[in-house]
Amino acid sequence: MFRHQGKSRTLKHNLRIATILSFVAGIVNVTGFLEFKQLTTNVTGHFALFMNDVAQFEFWKGTIYFLYIFSFLFGSFSSSFLIEKFKENKKLNVFVLPTLIECLLLFSIAIISNYEVIKYPDVIVCILLFATGLQNSFVTKISNAVVRTTHLTGLFTDLGIELSQLFFPKSHPNKEKIKSMIKLRVYIICFFFFGGIIGGYLYSGLDLKLNTLILGAIILLISLFYDDFRYKLIRVNRKYKQRKKYGTQQ
Repeated sequence: MFRHQGKSRTLKHNLRIATILSFVAGIVNVTGFLEFKQLTTNVTGHFALFMNDVAQFEFWKGTIYFLYIFSFLFGSFSSSFLIEKFKENKKLNVFVLPTLIECLLLFSIAIISNYEVIKYPDVIVCILLFATGLQNSFVTKISNAVVRTTHLTGLFTDLGIELSQLFFPKSHPNKEKIKSMIKLRVYIICFFFFGGIIGGYLYSGLDLKLNTLILGAIILLISLFYDDFRYKLIRVNRKYKQRKKYGTQQ
């Protein structure tokens, strides 16, 4: 699900990565909000607050929202930069790098919170926004802009458009494609919601606080290693079949 791109990528691949990453995004979103009272998976609200402060000539006050926006942007840039830089290396799964960086950031925040009192919460919010910027960028590139997992505004917009298209079969005859896209949107929304519920329960119900982020990092790592193991298994199986076929022909 992390490796397939272009024509080789199917709805099944997109559904797998969408459910995993949207679930993680839901965990990060609710954890960041409960701990810092700030959105940590998108910048729409921060941009509105930034514009409000600028309109009132409170430029210094609005600086923090600018930093939030820049952190998400820089995360997206960094992810895309790493992918572009290493994509010529056919032996390397380039999407591993931004995913591992996201895992490292989530682990680091959780571990630091256990040993230090967080004196600069805005820095942690920036790091979380950087991490979700990383995620949104690499899943966008993997799926060719079909999947986005860290915020729902665009998803609900696309879902509304696609649902309306079902009522006009003459204008939109490709009914199966529309249904598959609706299914994908619904999966992302549902797993973002489930991630938020689980994250909220772990944060408040079990009092794990920022340690809740560890679950998100573990899920990412498991999905990465599973995908890599499955890819290697498929390659070994193909080589075995080719050798067997070659041996039979001999």
